[in-house]
Amino acid sequence: MKLFIVLSRFPYPLDKGDKLRAYHQIRILSQYHDIYLAALTHQSVSSESLAELEKYCKEIRIFKLNFLTVFWNIILFFFRGLPLQCGYFYSKRIHKKVLRFFNEVKPEHLYSQLIRTGEYTKRLPIKKTLDFQDVFSKGMYRRYKIAPFFLKPIFLMEYKRLLRYENRLFDFYDNKTIITAVDRDLIPHIHSKSIHIIANGVDFESYSYNNQTKNFDLIFTGNMSYAPNVDAAEFIVRHIFPALRETFPTLQLVLCGSTPSSRVQALKKEGVTVTGWVDTIADYYAQSKVFVAPMQIGTGLQNKLLEAMAMKIPCVTSQLAGKPLEGIENGKEIIICSSLTGYIDAISLLLTNEEKYNELAENGYRFVKENYNWEATTKQLMKIMES
Repeated sequence: MKLFIVLSRFPYPLDKGDKLRAYHQIRILSQYHDIYLAALTHQSVSSESLAELEKYCKEIRIFKLNFLTVFWNIILFFFRGLPLQCGYFYSKRIHKKVLRFFNEVKPEHLYSQLIRTGEYTKRLPIKKTLDFQDVFSKGMYRRYKIAPFFLKPIFLMEYKRLLRYENRLFDFYDNKTIITAVDRDLIPHIHSKSIHIIANGVDFESYSYNNQTKNFDLIFTGNMSYAPNVDAAEFIVRHIFPALRETFPTLQLVLCGSTPSSRVQALKKEGVTVTGWVDTIADYYAQSKVFVAPMQIGTGLQNKLLEAMAMKIPCVTSQLAGKPLEGIENGKEIIICSSLTGYIDAISLLLTNEEKYNELAENGYRFVKENYNWEATTKQLMKIMES
């Protein structure tokens, strides 16, 4: 069938979780259906990135948002009582172009990723699926709880708007999907249990065990301008790292990921490497002993954990990040911590106990291999669309 997909970002390169999910779903869906892609972007899309998606799409149209449009629509959405981040991705001019593209294609199903695309797709007269992916309202509430006092009113306002918007948007779509059951239960709608769980996966060709020399004891990865990752990176460097260095004086940590914010760049010091963008993040996983992800804010499934486990890197993480991994056993396939002392003890154990290290590495790998496969999860999505 003709499948019309609307994204809030062009899904390549794979430097953000929503782009990763969209890319692999498009890659697999294209084997069975004709894909017509409408992608918003705030940046220019390189010819290499475009060529990568052209392998899977019948037609691609990219709609560039500019600064003035963004600024104006944030103001408009403020007065309309809508989430400001939805205003950030909206343009009336682009809306007309998306509608024109839709009418030219005459698709049989529409797939809209994230509530940020809601204003473009909610009223289109077609069977359609909305991928909530994460619960934006809950993520915003967690940011509100730790925000400086002068930012709290803004985060609280955005939280309340997202809460209303997620509820209102629900009934416009025939099918709703989300990554984890934990997030599904946080969607503010009476029928939230009807949302389908479509988990993420791992590209096992890109992320496979590689026995390289270990240049780093600890690694943390992700988009280093994303607030939850910035918060986690600061916690590692300011609290976990110095405590461990008392026992392991040559300890090496790498913070690996694109667009490091000024706060992340300021974390560089002896024993702490901040890479910025790298072509192959799997190389840094392979060079590292232990993956640590003390996530305290944010929502959804942490793809970084799946990637590390796929490469047989033992993982130490928080309850927030560990809970969405349904069926995982704490202490067997991963170590979940709730305190600074817990992180220090867990990492120290893995750095000194080879038997425990290998046990966690093998069990984590097996868990991901059995439960997180892009082909299997995308075929679940396809069944929902076809029904």
